[in-house]
Amino acid sequence: MWKGAGGLSARGLAEAQDDLGLQRGGGAGFEYTRLSANLLCDDLEAAFALYAKVLLEAHLHDNDLEPLLELSRQDLLSLEDSPPDKLFAELRQRFYSSGHRDPVQGTFQTLESLTPDIVRTLRTKHTPQGATLALAGTFDWKEVQRLAQKYFGGWSGPQVDLDPVTLEPQFSGHLEQDSHQTHLALQYAGVHPSSSDWYAFILAINVLSGNSSSRLFAEVREKRGLAYSVSASSELMGPLGFLSAYAGTTPERAEETLSVLRAEIETLYRGVNADELERSRISLLSSLIQSGESARARCGSLGRDYGWYGRTRTLEEVEKALRGVTLEQVNTFLEGHPFENPSILTLGKSAVSQGVAVMG
Repeated sequence: MWKGAGGLSARGLAEAQDDLGLQRGGGAGFEYTRLSANLLCDDLEAAFALYAKVLLEAHLHDNDLEPLLELSRQDLLSLEDSPPDKLFAELRQRFYSSGHRDPVQGTFQTLESLTPDIVRTLRTKHTPQGATLALAGTFDWKEVQRLAQKYFGGWSGPQVDLDPVTLEPQFSGHLEQDSHQTHLALQYAGVHPSSSDWYAFILAINVLSGNSSSRLFAEVREKRGLAYSVSASSELMGPLGFLSAYAGTTPERAEETLSVLRAEIETLYRGVNADELERSRISLLSSLIQSGESARARCGSLGRDYGWYGRTRTLEEVEKALRGVTLEQVNTFLEGHPFENPSILTLGKSAVSQGVAVMG
């Protein structure tokens, strides 16, 4: 899209951005394409005009495709130098049975099959149905509406339905790689932000991995010295949510690390205590306040909100929701949604026993 649009070459587009002091971002994701920009409020109309060209009038010359394919190949090759990234890319391949399994940058096989004509036809996937425009900062809302109508009012196209997310059965596996460390990845069923249990879910994950007193940090790293890097986080894909966990350790301690990691996650059903919940809550509220101070972060959260809820949430609403979750609600959620039967993938010199962790 940035290789040329609206009569401007790739260099012309770059110069147009620089003339505005515009910092662009975004890219292709599993289900959405995102375009973003940081700019001065006085340049808003010029930015609308530029992004309308990129979105609606992009063109691709035949000889412009090969450099893009080469960059994607290099991106795929770079996974060999980042074992955690390679591990989770392979986990995704085995975890999903739908197209969500493939890396965003493609595969070597799919890159070989691309032609300029195929790439050009993908423009039809960008339609106003399902598109979201989010802004954060200083602007006049009526002026934004005028600009949206002026530059995107003629945009048309049918609804493009996203492919449903489907999963493979639960699995365990190992990737052989000559590495000084063994890397462990686990994926559990979780909940989506549209669920009434979302806030209890993220508070519980934060008890696991939100700060230096969290359970994984304290038990896996500080107490046992099993792994310098250990974490748990939420992952979202379509309407589904998951709990993902990672640890990197030595080959000699990989089985113990996996056992302790699973035990800490899978005994969450027993509940958390009041002190843990409050530390988790304060951590999330602190992150919320900091994100609210960044226009870029706030803009991103507005777009995500609209995708998840069909509306936006104020920071005050999110704060109230986090403060309103009780210890009883979190523990009721954990008791009714135990984390169990994970999909497990390891990477390193030798396979790790995938047996069930000791739950005592």
